[in-house]
Amino acid sequence: MKRAAVVLCAIVAMTWIIQAQTGAPPPEGRGRGQGGPPSMGGGQCANNPYNCPDTPNPLPKADTVWLEEMTWMDVRDAMKAGKTTIIISTGGIEPNGPWLALGKHNYVLTANCDAIARKLGNALCAPIVKFVPEGNYETKSGHMATVGTITLTQPVYESLLTDIVRSFKAHGFENIIMIGDSGGNGSGMGAVAKTLNAEWAGKPLVAHVPEHYTYSVVTKEMASKGLVKEGQGDGLHDDPIISMNMFMADPKSIRYDERVKAGKASINGVDLSDRKKTTEMGKAIVEFRATYTADAIKKAIAANKK
Repeated sequence: MKRAAVVLCAIVAMTWIIQAQTGAPPPEGRGRGQGGPPSMGGGQCANNPYNCPDTPNPLPKADTVWLEEMTWMDVRDAMKAGKTTIIISTGGIEPNGPWLALGKHNYVLTANCDAIARKLGNALCAPIVKFVPEGNYETKSGHMATVGTITLTQPVYESLLTDIVRSFKAHGFENIIMIGDSGGNGSGMGAVAKTLNAEWAGKPLVAHVPEHYTYSVVTKEMASKGLVKEGQGDGLHDDPIISMNMFMADPKSIRYDERVKAGKASINGVDLSDRKKTTEMGKAIVEFRATYTADAIKKAIAANKK
């Protein structure tokens, strides 16, 4: 099977070489060498069939929705199979009290974007945008008052998002969705979506879906499960919901084992030390946020088609 695929690709490559020699123009829109066959994969099709655009993937389908974990062939095949929605998520590097890692929002998105994409069934997750506006580095305003924080200026942040979105348009994604997990991220995503939707008339759709960070909604839902205790707060940039959400991506991100050993595995009056219970509640949080966000993404896509 593999040998047949390689032979087929070699024939395709030779066809392109003959066309080039006879003056036949290669198709537009594909990388190519000096008059040679179209090339993808970082090399020349003429040199190796695995650099040819239509060469069959030699490996089984990858069980991931994360673009950065996929080969270019994985992405190509996923898009051909209908995965033409890409989710760009924005997190941050900021202080979150003594227990939580600076990348709090990025850990949350690691768990949540994966769940959202799988729930949608036709989506992939872009690498998380980990650098966002966090304050002014000259005046040390906002979170920049705390060591370890990394900030971007608003224009740089919006330019970064714009280039990422334009990259996905170039490769044929039909729905480019932006979600955030920090309050200061939304205005930039909204501005970029507004500008590019106007430029492209909604083809592709570029949408900021704020429902992922409608934190009051998940707080209300989790209050019914006992994760919000009236009158009890530690006064930290932390709470049981965010901690358990992070736990689902990596327990180390909330220093779980160390806290249990030190008797510090609680936040705002909620005990986290029962690992089984914490895991169950973490799953419920991810499931709720993923469902809520996926429904909002579906509505945005449906509205764009009208």
